[in-house]
Amino acid sequence: MSDLCAAALLLAFTPHAAAADAGPIAGNPLIGIPAGPFVFGRDDGPENERPRRVLDGQAFAINRTEITNRQYRRFVEETGHRSAFYANHPALGLDDRPVVGVSWGDATAFCRHYGLSLPSERQYERAARGANGAAFPWGEHGNVVPANFGTDDCCSGDARDGYPMTAPADAFADGASEEGVLNLVGNVWEWTSDIYAPYEGNASGESAGQYRVLRGGSWNSDPSHLTTTYRLAYDPEFRFAANGGFRCVRSEP
Repeated sequence: MSDLCAAALLLAFTPHAAAADAGPIAGNPLIGIPAGPFVFGRDDGPENERPRRVLDGQAFAINRTEITNRQYRRFVEETGHRSAFYANHPALGLDDRPVVGVSWGDATAFCRHYGLSLPSERQYERAARGANGAAFPWGEHGNVVPANFGTDDCCSGDARDGYPMTAPADAFADGASEEGVLNLVGNVWEWTSDIYAPYEGNASGESAGQYRVLRGGSWNSDPSHLTTTYRLAYDPEFRFAANGGFRCVRSEP
């Protein structure tokens, strides 16, 4: 993996009753994320997460969980697309686990088949952080982490959370986001639609390149990678990662 490493208004917290519909992917409903201002980026983390600001977001809907092996296999059967690299792995290939071993193009093709798309970084971060820009989907504190992650030093998995590798996509309900989306931090890194580049207004000198952005951390990530803002630049053609998956979104007109 390639790891390339302002003040904003405090938004009043308004709990949302998240709307959901079954969506086109069996067993993986779409959770509605309402339009409105939200916090994006941060000023107290890595340079590539800056600046922190408040943006005006459009409504969208996002899969409740990562796409599973069962769901990806159905797509392969319907389209003849190539299988995930770890489809037959005794642990990573289990039906209820997030699919891993897919390139950015594989993930994009899956979402398009169902009339959906990969989330943008802004959509992913809004879904994970809530409107007020929490550090974690479950809130501000990371002393107890209701997610599937790895050892304290990068980058190895362990079974302290009950799973030596991937967990079921609907595990860790206590780590759900404000609207009830699961595993937006931990379990598997997730592809976004965006090309890796500095945020607008960031004078770090980095430029847009050949990488796409992964979000969320994974089962072998150390705690420093398990925030709602961490950005990982990654080769979109690489399909051999045992810790990288995705979910889809539907953008509202």
